[in-house]
Amino acid sequence: MKLILTCLVAVLCFSAHAAPVTATSWLVADDHGVVLRSENPEEVRSIGSITKLMTVMVVLDARQNLKERVGIYTREQLIQLALVKSDNRAAEQLCNNYPRGRKGCVQAMNLKAQQLFMPNTRFVEPTGLSVFDVSTATELVSLVMAAERYPLIVEAGHTSTAKIKVKKKWIVFRNTNPLIGYNQNIIISKTGYIRASGGCLVMMLDTEVGRRILVLLGSQNTRTRIPEAEIILRDVS
Repeated sequence: MKLILTCLVAVLCFSAHAAPVTATSWLVADDHGVVLRSENPEEVRSIGSITKLMTVMVVLDARQNLKERVGIYTREQLIQLALVKSDNRAAEQLCNNYPRGRKGCVQAMNLKAQQLFMPNTRFVEPTGLSVFDVSTATELVSLVMAAERYPLIVEAGHTSTAKIKVKKKWIVFRNTNPLIGYNQNIIISKTGYIRASGGCLVMMLDTEVGRRILVLLGSQNTRTRIPEAEIILRDVS
């Protein structure tokens, strides 16, 4: 029985290692942003809900009251919903209640992209549902590195399951990245998906060989992005 189990594990490991990476654009960089390995990193692609990282960053830059209620949630709760659950309505509300409204919010997102030297990155709305929210794997490294400076974004990167109390009811939701909770070394994480973007994922995490930034765009679907990220990280290390 022990021999059979050992063989089965070996076969599974080999299969996982041999599985093709369907992502059309990806990279792994070190903590200085130096790219260690990549495939089509300059390809401009839709990025899905990775957009929400920038939405939250400009909202936090505006130094609005995080405890202020925006509808039934506080602004801080909306940030948690946008990052952990990837809730589109939460991102919309954050942007619509920006100091200069939705238009000012999107303008701030694009200005921030310019400040981070992301010339091929553009945002037209705050959720990532538009195919015109675009970037490249290379430029998203800058976004992830900037996101590390925001404690609420880092906190979301550690949150596998979150609870929000609305009146007398608790709302419980899980992180869209299933690795969170199993891998305690993840610092920043955001998933994304629309049909045009395919499965997307950005992560900053500590590994045995140092801190790494992973950007993966255009994976076949939401089920393939995580296994592919693990394959890429393993091959680099």
